[in-house]
Amino acid sequence: MGSFGKLALARRALETESPIMVQMQELCRRTKDSVSLAQGVVHWQPPKQALNKVKQLVCEPKISRYGADEGIPELRDALMYKLQKENKLYKSNIMVTAGANQAFVNLVLALCDAGDSVIMFAPYYFNAYMSFQMTGVTNILVGPGDPKTLYPDADWLEQMLKKSDPPPKVVTVVNPGNPSGTYIPEPLLKRISDLCRDVGSWLIVDNTYEYFMYDGRKHSCVEGDHVVNIFSFSKAYGMMGWRVGYIAYPAEVDGFLAQLLKVQDNIPICASIISQYLAFFSLEVGTDWVRDQVNDLVKNRDLVRESLSLLGDDNVKGGEGAIYLWARLPEGIKDDFEVVRWLAQRHGVVLIPGSACGCPGHVRISFGGLPEAQTAVAAERLVKGLEELLRDGMVEG
Repeated sequence: MGSFGKLALARRALETESPIMVQMQELCRRTKDSVSLAQGVVHWQPPKQALNKVKQLVCEPKISRYGADEGIPELRDALMYKLQKENKLYKSNIMVTAGANQAFVNLVLALCDAGDSVIMFAPYYFNAYMSFQMTGVTNILVGPGDPKTLYPDADWLEQMLKKSDPPPKVVTVVNPGNPSGTYIPEPLLKRISDLCRDVGSWLIVDNTYEYFMYDGRKHSCVEGDHVVNIFSFSKAYGMMGWRVGYIAYPAEVDGFLAQLLKVQDNIPICASIISQYLAFFSLEVGTDWVRDQVNDLVKNRDLVRESLSLLGDDNVKGGEGAIYLWARLPEGIKDDFEVVRWLAQRHGVVLIPGSACGCPGHVRISFGGLPEAQTAVAAERLVKGLEELLRDGMVEG
């Protein structure tokens, strides 16, 4: 019999961070009766009107066939109208993807080569960081957020872009922020865009939480031949499991779609056809339905924020947008993974450790995934856990 050398797995996969949500899901399974403030989900389902229309389509042959790689025409036309009316994006075209995460991977594969440098800002979205790693982009420059606001530090970005030769291939931000729970004011977003344009860097903006703005704040987008915007149906329309997102790419850049289609055809071919129809029918229901759901989250946000008050107001950020609060743990506690495990096992509440977002000593708390009554239970457990942590440390037993 012949002999074989030791089989090796891809280095880029081995060197990619383990997905934090897989770890937290396992922690939830191991912890009896735990409640989760970890995963970034919402507690509602898609609009009933849209679901009822989808039921009528299940047996139609077109649902079981491949569709156009870039998305079904009805949905793409509706999204083009939405982009112009709501987002003021007039020079963008649409590709529908199997969620916003897949949209981001499509863009990394289409825009970046191994060895390119890219820029993110801490605290960063862990899946975006992993997307760079697993595609061989290992020169990931992580910029700071403002200590008071967590906004991306544009002064740092300007200096980094000026001294880099060649300039970073991609700069990426999430607006509103995941995991920060803040947002990027329009003048700052425009400045970031202008800085990228001036040096020839792409700017990818993840707008997954565009409708999740609180206390009178308004979401805004930027457009340009160097700007790509990502959007999602997952959160706004409660379609997490249906997996529909989309890329708004600059229509006037020659060859952009052709490269995206190469990636798309080799990953999903097309997003699920029945999911795309649900997205289309949900758009027909309209954004007022979404805003009604989002407005109700203010109660959840305030419950969770109050549970974090023991940490001190200056140590709790976010809640301006998205579905997150971001908190600094007590001074001297650096192992946030250990704190998260302890809170789950002793107090039955699960959070996300800040180390997964590039910021040890912090935690991310989601207030979107549970109805108000269950959020109140989770908040009460969190209060008891933080009280004990501050008073006695991580007591076992």
